[in-house]
Amino acid sequence: MRIVWYVLLLVLGALVGVAGSFVQNAWFPGGLILALLAAAGVFYGGLRATDDRFGLLAAGAGWLVAIVLLSLGRPEGDGVFGGGVAETVFLLGGMAIAVICATMAGLVRPAP
Repeated sequence: MRIVWYVLLLVLGALVGVAGSFVQNAWFPGGLILALLAAAGVFYGGLRATDDRFGLLAAGAGWLVAIVLLSLGRPEGDGVFGGGVAETVFLLGGMAIAVICATMAGLVRPAP
């Protein structure tokens, strides 16, 4: 059952990465904040849904692969990212959020 969660989180992370890539520059700065909040939600949700770091890793890997593939562009010169400040903040901010969520996994939960 865990493998199904990991695959679902990988796909969900990729979808959030694609959606965030289009939204972050469309409605600047609100779109950037929305895209980073969505990334934080899928990272933290993956961490809590699986109760281990592999859920976060699956969501983060899907997000990062989608971002990298969209940043490459095509031979004709078309690309999603134009190289502005919003794209850099989205990329680095998303990675920073993933690291923050990964360090939160080591925190001890209080006993009920």
